[in-house]
Amino acid sequence: MTTTDDLWAGVTEPYLVGQYEPIFDEREDPNLEVVGELPAGLRGTYLRNGPNPVFPPPGRYHLFDGDGMLHGLVLDGEGGARYANRWIESRGLSYERKVGHAVYGGLSEFTIPDAEACNEGGIYKNTANTNIVRHAGKYLALMEGAHPTEIDGSFGTVGEYTFGGALQGPMTAHPKWDPATGEMLFFGYSPFPPFLRYHVADAAGNLVRSTEVPVGRSVMMHDFATTENYVIWFDLPAIFDGDALMTGDGPSIYWAPEQGARIGVMPRDGEGSDTSWIDVDPFYVFHFLNAYEEGGKLVVDGCRAPEMPTAFGDTTPVSNDIRPSLWRWEIDQVAGTVKDTQLDDQPGDFPRINDAYNGRKHRWGTQAHTGEWDVDKGVRFDGFIQYDLEKGTSATHVYGLNHSAGETVFAADPDGTAENDGWLINLVTDLSEGTTEFVVLDARDITAGPVARVKMPRRVPFGFHGNWMPGVV
Repeated sequence: MTTTDDLWAGVTEPYLVGQYEPIFDEREDPNLEVVGELPAGLRGTYLRNGPNPVFPPPGRYHLFDGDGMLHGLVLDGEGGARYANRWIESRGLSYERKVGHAVYGGLSEFTIPDAEACNEGGIYKNTANTNIVRHAGKYLALMEGAHPTEIDGSFGTVGEYTFGGALQGPMTAHPKWDPATGEMLFFGYSPFPPFLRYHVADAAGNLVRSTEVPVGRSVMMHDFATTENYVIWFDLPAIFDGDALMTGDGPSIYWAPEQGARIGVMPRDGEGSDTSWIDVDPFYVFHFLNAYEEGGKLVVDGCRAPEMPTAFGDTTPVSNDIRPSLWRWEIDQVAGTVKDTQLDDQPGDFPRINDAYNGRKHRWGTQAHTGEWDVDKGVRFDGFIQYDLEKGTSATHVYGLNHSAGETVFAADPDGTAENDGWLINLVTDLSEGTTEFVVLDARDITAGPVARVKMPRRVPFGFHGNWMPGVV
């Protein structure tokens, strides 16, 4: 009988070892050990997902490829914590379980599987491994190349979700919410026409609006920004080649600065064709912090890199310094100009705010702090940088030597009134010990150190995005 150890023996792909090494069981653990005292206001569920392949890949493996796995930590508001993890059971994974091995290639080496696999599992696998959100009572696990996947309250997979058949094309892994209306604003991009669609789901979860945005080409558009009255697109030259994806002839995503870059502004009550565009020098952004309107201009903060800071297939970054850092863009629609300013030279990514300020002027924000960011060694985040953008200052918290951390999430204090009234939460792994903790710091004073640490029952591999869901226990 072939065991999991047998299947994975000798696998040395860079994104399958160290902080990325997958785990192979699902479990439920009540009554976790807590060091310190969990705040009573932290009553709810922290959910995070990330890539965790069940089977060794059939070819070259990219970090973005693996089967999605959810990790959930439930805090009861009385000092108690429990944990559970589950794979997201996509149709593609179900087929691979049936045949006992991986059949789907990924972004570094995409292949179209045989007819049986396509019929049962799809042409490509919807891993749903990038983000997990809640809207109108539904949990949606996301990857940007497919429909969302609905998850139930026990973290089990319900199936792909299409808003009652209304959603055409994929959904971004980075939707935004309007704190005034409760609407969820999102988009989907595709390597095939129409290349970009914008959507709005109302507070009750109904898809009430969709419009095509005429961009004329397919680019890897991972994130976008919204304000009270506008949607802001960054059309940057990370070119998505649909033909290469289907034929395997060359990289499916490549950096092409000679094709230009531009920023588009679309009225939220308009159509995609109402977008106005301003040309800018090429750069790349995976994640935005926030955007808002001020003094007749649009202000956007995000993590800017000089080029796309990852490789796909046979592509490699041109520059040795591909590390993003926090920048600001000020868009003057009347003058047709964009002013960009570097806010910090410390490299990092995964920027987050208090989500109640999405589309509104923010003072506070965080960005993951970089322990390592190297073309050859890869990326390791070991803490976070907290920004006071009103004062133009920052403070850094590093979790420890040889630690790996993910995205720091803000959890609001239900009794608070100020923007930074709440806690900063994260899953942190000690790579030397192979152990993981859920770490809580007070956002009002990170210099005081953790107010609580929940000892996780197992190592949790590095993942992408997560969210705090208050009141859900």
